[in-house]
Amino acid sequence: MRKNIVLCGVGGQGIVLTSKLIAAASMAKEIPVMSAETIGMAQKGGSVFSFLRIGEDLFCPMFPKGSADLIIGFEPAEAVRMLPYLKPEGSVIVNTHPIQPVTATLGGGAYDADAMLDYLRQHVSHVTMLDGDSACREIGSPKVLNMVMLGAVLHSGILPLSLEEVQQAMERTVKPQFHAWNRTALQYAAAHPEAICQS
Repeated sequence: MRKNIVLCGVGGQGIVLTSKLIAAASMAKEIPVMSAETIGMAQKGGSVFSFLRIGEDLFCPMFPKGSADLIIGFEPAEAVRMLPYLKPEGSVIVNTHPIQPVTATLGGGAYDADAMLDYLRQHVSHVTMLDGDSACREIGSPKVLNMVMLGAVLHSGILPLSLEEVQQAMERTVKPQFHAWNRTALQYAAAHPEAICQS
């Protein structure tokens, strides 16, 4: 078993922590893990992405284009940008709520999130869409988007990890005062299947 995963979005969305939790839960099951992060203008809404590999016979944290089993897109445009890494039968799980990328802001260009989502529907065989912003408002904290997204990934069954295993990793990593919110966020997709759109 081997999974190649790309996590992508913009600074402040909790992408690096999400990668670390998947890695920690995998290592707790004695599943080998390798990862590499690229953090751009994170404090200014720049691109952030992480390459994560779990499974046997890993020799490098990076992998070539066309070989990712899963893209976890915290932002629609960033998911489209990383799409060349996805294998033909791969899956995308994406947050539908857009954040204006710093490149579009600086260039004065228009940013059409609906067009990005339509592009994903047209070019990816397995797409799961979730409005993470609405989920965060319902949960009561804007800071749990990464846990909402991670819960949707676990709900999909793509990774060899259970919600309980990732929750334990979260509780070992995150300060206790934030456990309740993060547990609720991890369980959001399973508790609200109507909020998930698959195509």
